[in-house]
Amino acid sequence: MPEETIRLTMAQALIRFLTTQYSERDGVEAPLFAGCFGIFGHGNVAGIGQALQQTPGLRYYQARNEQAMVHAAIAYARVKNRLQTMVCTSSIGPGATNMVTGAATATINRVPVLLLPGDSFARRNVAPVLQQLEHEGSQDLSVNDCFKPVSRYWDRINRPDQLLSALPAAMRVLTDPAETGAVVLCLPQDVQTEAYDYPSALFRRRVWRVPRNRPDRAALELAATWIRQSARPLIVAGGGVIYSEATGALRAFVETTGIPVGETMAGKGSLPYNHPLCLGAIGATGTLAANRVARTADLVIGIGTRYSDFTTASKTAFQHEGVRFINLNVASFDAAKHQALPLIGDARATLEELSELLAGWQVDGTYRATAEELARAWDEEVTRIYAVRGSPLPTQGELIGAVNEAGDPDAIIVCAAGSLPGDLHKLWRTRHPKQYHLEYGYSCMGYEIAGGLGARMAAPEREVIVLVGDGSYLMMCSELVTAVQEGVKLTVVLMDNDGYKSIGALSRSLGQDGFGTRFVFPQGGVLPDDRAGDDVQPLPVDLAANAASLGADVIRCTTYDEFVAALRAARASERTTLIYIRNDRLAGVPGYESWWDVPVAEVSDSPHVREKRTEWERMRAKERHFL
Repeated sequence: MPEETIRLTMAQALIRFLTTQYSERDGVEAPLFAGCFGIFGHGNVAGIGQALQQTPGLRYYQARNEQAMVHAAIAYARVKNRLQTMVCTSSIGPGATNMVTGAATATINRVPVLLLPGDSFARRNVAPVLQQLEHEGSQDLSVNDCFKPVSRYWDRINRPDQLLSALPAAMRVLTDPAETGAVVLCLPQDVQTEAYDYPSALFRRRVWRVPRNRPDRAALELAATWIRQSARPLIVAGGGVIYSEATGALRAFVETTGIPVGETMAGKGSLPYNHPLCLGAIGATGTLAANRVARTADLVIGIGTRYSDFTTASKTAFQHEGVRFINLNVASFDAAKHQALPLIGDARATLEELSELLAGWQVDGTYRATAEELARAWDEEVTRIYAVRGSPLPTQGELIGAVNEAGDPDAIIVCAAGSLPGDLHKLWRTRHPKQYHLEYGYSCMGYEIAGGLGARMAAPEREVIVLVGDGSYLMMCSELVTAVQEGVKLTVVLMDNDGYKSIGALSRSLGQDGFGTRFVFPQGGVLPDDRAGDDVQPLPVDLAANAASLGADVIRCTTYDEFVAALRAARASERTTLIYIRNDRLAGVPGYESWWDVPVAEVSDSPHVREKRTEWERMRAKERHFL
C-alpha cells in the first residue's frame, strides 16, 4: 500500500509535529511544548504565523522582545525540571539575532528551548531581502550562523522534506539530560510557505523517554571505598540534584551518612535551609560554614555541578593537600572535572545505589557535630543581617530578609544579575526546591522579569517574586506588558541602587573607585566615581512611573516598614505589582573567607590599584590544579 501523506506547508508540518511530541520520566508523560512565544515580521508571519493561526494545539503568546521571550521559555523549562519547554519564533535579521543571547543563556544553563528564527530566501534570486546581511565570500551564510556556537543543535531547513530528518534530531537533543540546551532550526521565509506531501506517520504521537542512566558498577564501588576512607567529606549540590528530582534521595543520603552539603547557585534548595547539615551557599558567594568546611575537605562529592569559578572560588575553595573528587553527573564532560572519579548517571538513581553500598557507614561524630554547629552559627548571622536597619536608605540584606519573612513562603523568587545574586545566595532561606530561581550560569541582565513570567506560567499555583536592580530593569522590562496582557500575576521588587551596584563594588575592590558605575550626570565631561560622594546630580529617571506606564500596579516605598506593608499588599493582589524602593548602593554583605579571581592591572599610576594588585597576587598563589 502507498504511504499515506498529508500536503502541508513546511511551517504547517513543523507546528503540527510539535503538538504531538511528549516527554516521559518515571511513567509521567507531559506535552513537550507548552506553547510558542513569538514576534512576527516578514520572515515568519506568512509561514510560522499562518501555521500557528490554523493549529490550535500550540498556544501562541505575544512577546515584546525576542531575547526576553527566550528567557521566559528558559524559566518555564527550569521550573518543569527540563521535561517541558516553549518554542520561540522570530523574523529574520535583528529579530533572529536578538535571540542569540537567549540561546547562550539556555545552553550554558543546560536548559532546553526550541528557537525558530526566520531566515533569508533559500532560492536567493530576490536577494538581498530586507534585513539580510550579505557576505561577499559566500551566499550560504546568514546572521543565523551566529547561533552555532551557542546552540546544542543547529540546522537550516532549505527544503521542506528536510524536516523529516531535522525534527527527530532536534527532539533527541531537547530531551537528552546531558546534551540539552538551545536547539535552533533556521527557517528561510520562502521555504516556510512551500508545500510538501508529508507522511502521516510524522504526526503520530511520539513519547521521548528521559532516562535515569546508571553509572558503571565498578566506578560506583570504588566511590563507596573512597567515601569510607575519607575523614572530612563534603557534598557540593548543583542544579542536577533539582532537575533529577533527587532532593529526597540527597536528604536520605545525608542523614544516614552525616556528610554535610554546600550548595551552588543552581543547587540552592537541594536541602531546606534549616536542615542541620545544610551549610548553605559555597564558593565566592558562599557562607562562612560552607567555605570553612570546604577548605579542609579531603573528599568532595560533586552532584550535578559544573564547578564554575564561583563554586570553586576560582580554584581556591578546596585547600586540603590530598583532596579527591567524586563527581555524579549525567554529562561525562562535567563528571571528569578536577580529575575526579566520574559517576556518569542520573543523580537520583546514582545516590540510591551509592546509599546501598554505604549502608551502616557514617562520618565521625565530631566532624558531623562541627558541621552542624557551623550551620547553626551561619543561621544566626543571617538573622543578624536581616535585622540591620540602614539609614537613611535600607540595605539590600535587610530587604532580602523582608521578602523572605513577609513574602509567601511557597513563592518562587527569580533573579539573575548584579549584586542581588551574591547576597541572595548567602542569605536566602530556601524552603522548597523550586523557591530559589537564579539564572547564574550566564548571569544575564534582563532575565529577571521575563524569567518571572515563564516561571509563573509553569507554576500558576505559586506566587512569583522577581528581585531586580535598576540596571537590569533598564536592560529589559518589556515583559511586564506580556504579564499584564496574559493575566500572569508577578510581584516585582525593584531595588534602585542609582547605578550598577555589583560592578561598583567590584570596581572599588580593584582600587578603581566605582568608575563608570553611577547613574549621574557627567561633571566636566567625565562621569563621577565614588570619590565625588553624593555631591553629584542624579538622572531625572522615574522607574516606578515607567512600570506604571507598562500596566503594572506600583507601590512606592522609602522605609523598611513601608516595604513590608507593600509586600503584603502585593501578595493579596491579583494583579502584577511592582514595589519600588531605593537602597544603599555602598552597603554590602561580607565575603566570608572566599575569593573571586578578577585580575588587577599589573602597572598603574594609582596607589590604590597597586595595593589591590599585591592582594590579588597573594590570593592568586592559592589557586589549585587538581591532578
